[in-house]
Amino acid sequence: MKVLAAMSGGVDSSVMAARMVDAGYEVTGVHLALSKTSSVPGSRGCCTLDDARDARRVADKLDIPFYVWDLSEQFQEEVMNNFLEEYSAGNTPNPCLRCNEKIKFLALLDRALDLGFDAVATGHYAQIFEGPQGKELHRAIDPEKDQSYVLGMLEPWQLDHALFPLGADTKGQIRIEAEARGLLTAKKPDSHDICFIPDGDTAAFLRRKLGDQPGEIIDVETGKVIAEHEGAFGYTIGQRRGLDLRVPATDGKPRYVVDVDIKARKVFVGSPALLDVDQIIGVRPTWTNAPITDQPVQCHAQVRAHGEPVPATAQMVGEELVVDLQENIRGLATGQGIVLFDGTRVIGSATVERTRRVVRA
Repeated sequence: MKVLAAMSGGVDSSVMAARMVDAGYEVTGVHLALSKTSSVPGSRGCCTLDDARDARRVADKLDIPFYVWDLSEQFQEEVMNNFLEEYSAGNTPNPCLRCNEKIKFLALLDRALDLGFDAVATGHYAQIFEGPQGKELHRAIDPEKDQSYVLGMLEPWQLDHALFPLGADTKGQIRIEAEARGLLTAKKPDSHDICFIPDGDTAAFLRRKLGDQPGEIIDVETGKVIAEHEGAFGYTIGQRRGLDLRVPATDGKPRYVVDVDIKARKVFVGSPALLDVDQIIGVRPTWTNAPITDQPVQCHAQVRAHGEPVPATAQMVGEELVVDLQENIRGLATGQGIVLFDGTRVIGSATVERTRRVVRA
């Protein structure tokens, strides 16, 4: 069986590749060049030239063929441009979900299959089991590292050609194994930042790309203008920090972003109670196995990579996924991903189009 090992240059993908070799697969390593620049000092991004060099050195130690595939143009179009377009429209996208969907499990897998590979293996923490209706995607055993949420958009044909050999291990076990194997990435820090914003300052990145678009920050409960901003696209639902509000106007009470009007250049803030939602409408749903239909299904909904899953009822209404939450979720922005679970099994995912705010007497 010919396996293409996607090697990011980190410890997880290094151990993944080593395990594929040990399992007897015919392994070829590949690094996806998504950026043409070296890493920024102090950043914890990924897919830089430095990461490519680390991946190559691991491949050399494993004695496997290694290639670098330049997917920077596709990444620019499908991930970075989409990121800017979504923020410009007042949404808050998840670029990691988008990258997994369009780059790591579409562009990469398509090219791998065209070249005669049977499967793509990655260092994601998730598990694939055989179920009554085919392959099923499940959570990893390590809740701190579980990445099933960011893989929630995978479709059955992609699961048929995917391998996740780390899903039954903890991160600590992987680092110990990497060190025992003498892999240079054993102590390499995890990547946490958005890879194309290595300094972590999303607001500054958006201002550089979209320009200053000054406007007002308004308290929805009083209707008063209590601050100014340089661009409404730099604010997301649920945000509290960085608002720089005038204390006399708010009496020192905490205020959170509860709505953003990009066209009017207005950001609305209010009390945290205004952030609670009890229904989510999702669009462009994908299913890892059997799809949800117009019949209500009991499940759990997760709206953040490491968010707490919430009991819910989900069903399709036309082309929209309607999810009624049995527990309120606070601070959910449109453009984010919602992933549905049946126990540990991933049912599918959708993009949050709109929500219903909880009405209080």
